[in-house]
Amino acid sequence: MKNELRNIVKGKIVIVGIGNILRGDDSFGPVLIERLNNNVNAVCIDAGSAPENYAGKIIKENPGTILIVDIVHLDLKPGDWQILRKEDIVKSGFTTHDLSPSMFIEYIESQTDAEIYMLGIQPQNIIMGEEMSDIVKNTLDQIEKLIKEAINA
Repeated sequence: MKNELRNIVKGKIVIVGIGNILRGDDSFGPVLIERLNNNVNAVCIDAGSAPENYAGKIIKENPGTILIVDIVHLDLKPGDWQILRKEDIVKSGFTTHDLSPSMFIEYIESQTDAEIYMLGIQPQNIIMGEEMSDIVKNTLDQIEKLIKEAINA
């Protein structure tokens, strides 16, 4: 998977973490951004649960690659993850947020020449007030390490 990440990150990189820190595993995106910020050669944006509010900032960066990190329903085991392309995201219809990820991605795509990917992680628990599950915490550690290796290589 490290090679897969290394193969997609080109040019200026923007990593966008999406999620709600109060909803268990849904905090994955913001927590990952907190860990990566100032530790990778990329612009790291914690978009919370309203990524549309950060569209202007993302576009202004003029990125070559945008990696969106979010908890998504992939019909996998909790903690498993995939790197999705736009067409996979549009087909899936998954979201834990108000705005469809495909609408957000289509807008960003219309305003930049960036390659856009989503790193989607299968949640175990997205209940309000719960902490991140242990299995997703393990995935968080793994993804943090892989991204650092892929981007800082």
